[in-house]
Amino acid sequence: MVVSFCHSTPQETAQQMINLRYILIFFLTLVTLTLGYAQDARLAQQYFQNGEYEKASELYESLYQKNGNNDFFFDRYFDCLLALEQYPDAEQVLQKQIRRDDGNVRLYVSYGTLLERLGRYEDAEAQFKTAIDKLPADQYSVTRLANAFVTQTKYNFAIATYEKGGELLRDERIFSYNLGDLYRRMGESEPMIRAYLNAMDDGPERVTQLKTIFQRTLTTEDYQELQTQLYDRIQGGNDNPIYAELLAWVFIQRKDYRNALRQVKALDRRFNENGMRIFELGQIAAEDKDYDAAMQAFDYIVTDKGQASTLYLDAKREALRVRRLKLVEGYAYTLPELEELEGQYRSFLNEFGYNKATASIILELAELQAIYMNKLSEAIALLSEMIAYPGANPNVQAGGKLALADYYLMQGDIWESTLLYSQVDKAFKEDILGHEARFRNARLAYYNGDFQWAQSQFDVLKASTSKLIANDALDLSVFIMDNLGLDTTTTALQMYADAELLVFRNQFEAAFLKMDTLATEFPDHSLQDDILYLKAQVYRKKRDYEKAAALYQEVVEKFPEDIRADNALFALAELNEKFMGNTEKAKELYESLFIDYSNSTFAVEARKRFRALRGDNI
Repeated sequence: MVVSFCHSTPQETAQQMINLRYILIFFLTLVTLTLGYAQDARLAQQYFQNGEYEKASELYESLYQKNGNNDFFFDRYFDCLLALEQYPDAEQVLQKQIRRDDGNVRLYVSYGTLLERLGRYEDAEAQFKTAIDKLPADQYSVTRLANAFVTQTKYNFAIATYEKGGELLRDERIFSYNLGDLYRRMGESEPMIRAYLNAMDDGPERVTQLKTIFQRTLTTEDYQELQTQLYDRIQGGNDNPIYAELLAWVFIQRKDYRNALRQVKALDRRFNENGMRIFELGQIAAEDKDYDAAMQAFDYIVTDKGQASTLYLDAKREALRVRRLKLVEGYAYTLPELEELEGQYRSFLNEFGYNKATASIILELAELQAIYMNKLSEAIALLSEMIAYPGANPNVQAGGKLALADYYLMQGDIWESTLLYSQVDKAFKEDILGHEARFRNARLAYYNGDFQWAQSQFDVLKASTSKLIANDALDLSVFIMDNLGLDTTTTALQMYADAELLVFRNQFEAAFLKMDTLATEFPDHSLQDDILYLKAQVYRKKRDYEKAAALYQEVVEKFPEDIRADNALFALAELNEKFMGNTEKAKELYESLFIDYSNSTFAVEARKRFRALRGDNI
């Protein structure tokens, strides 16, 4: 405001000065009142939070009287009266407020809450219904009333509020997401899923959020319900592509990758995509060891998309990798099957060349030849060339050196093995690859009978950042320590190390013969539990789970105090959970492990798996 004194008479100037003084006094008074008002509000809030309801009620009553339009001050004043059990006063002020502001339907919820305190449950329910009956056709009012019911955990009335609101606003789906949330709180899966799907139909951008909710909420049976409702919508003529996408996601959650593949293929064709959905599904299926579904996914990209696809090379490489995994993981392959797979690898390399870009495929082919086909010389020749490719990925080259060292070890060339391990150790000193090289070098020393040096290296590796390497190092360190000082000779330990090397070479019959000889010649040696455990490991590799489980059980029962007991218990639990379909037995074994072997390196993982099997929301 600008006040001009120009061209004014003395009397006018004096009057203007008086007016300016009154204006300043008014503003100062307003500021003072506002500051005091805000101070009282903060103090009342502090009293309320501290549970000093009597002091808070006095301030909130004053604030409410000064500003009757402020719902917050009234609500807090009313809450204070309830906390102080001053029910007659609470009812009186509430009735007065209802007469004053009858359009505020939330007041009827407060009245119902008060009546419940007084044990007048039928009257309380009547007030709740009155609130809904008087609901105006206004989205904000609907949401506020529903939230008032939710605050009092009156979920059924909150649902009724949203349903009435949808009728009033002539939009049955406007509150679908809110309804889904309420049904979720009540644990009613079928209407929850329906409401959430309605919300997603009107807002496809919600799909990611709903997937997160479903993952946290749905049980196996609930996923079946979700699948059924999605099918009903799709078959009912709803062509919203988000349903097909969500249906594929449901199949993935249920680990039904073949049906998931059918859905993503349809989406790929519908949107004329490059196959990325299918490629990603293949990776998920492969990770979950559904190799057939993974191969179908990758083969689809290779055959249907062809060489023009940017994913052609990757898909062909992944298809090859999955075929190898499917064949060799079971240790139940035949030589013709291995030769066919070897031919597929060579066909790939003939198509794309032997170069730095295909170095990882060369590494896989060498593994196939060395570990499974007894073609050590060919594998060594392949890797010797691969690790010399200029510009190749250093990590792939290092992996090639580690594998090459292993194959030299299989041939008995210890010098070449330790040289290559040491090269990787030096080049990747603080990296996981370096730790792996150091571990394998120490294991080589263990196979070769240099037990004390090997143990000193394992002791260092117990601090590795790789949990797997650290646990394996700890396991071998304790094992050597436990068996070194028992005899004046290391013959028994050396025989066991020889047996382990034979298992490493997949020469199982020779390994069993070595272990049987050890058990016969040293019947009282502490290695008896280790022999049983190693045999169980071999049977597990061969997928003979019944024999493996029997041997693990024998270790646990006969040698509960020895170092293999917790290993065997964890392995037995894992077999029951993942391969034998006995989750109750697995849960029992995991619980036994983290209770009876609380210091075991497996204890934390066992507790985690136990809680998952119990159904905890981890």
